[in-house]
Amino acid sequence: MKRTVLFGLCSMLATILFAWDIGAQAPAKSAPYKNVGPDEFEKLAKQPKHVVLDVRTPKEFTAGHIKGAINIDVNAADFQEKVDKLDKGSTYLVHCASGGRSVTACEKLTTLNFPSLFNLEGGMKSWTKAGKPVEK
Repeated sequence: MKRTVLFGLCSMLATILFAWDIGAQAPAKSAPYKNVGPDEFEKLAKQPKHVVLDVRTPKEFTAGHIKGAINIDVNAADFQEKVDKLDKGSTYLVHCASGGRSVTACEKLTTLNFPSLFNLEGGMKSWTKAGKPVEK
């Protein structure tokens, strides 16, 4: 009888702990940056203290870029050195050609404690497809 009671208590305790563990999971962590489309990116670019950061190569930048953008190649050896000089109090609107390198840049900027980042989904391809202006 003692074993049956003990087994029942252990089983009940295990059930309670399992249910408690499921309910006690940490809330999902939000991304350190927000993905936005061309329309929202364009609106954000017009705000003071918002900086358009083009993380493509200088050659890609020269071929056509968003007005007012600054170019810091995410794959360049001096990327961190250059972004260390940026004002962390600004909001950065990050983009590349198609969206992959800008995600990498946002992740790097997050580790460097840049608190306000927006990533252009689809990069310059989505920007030009949406008919947004490009400077050369």
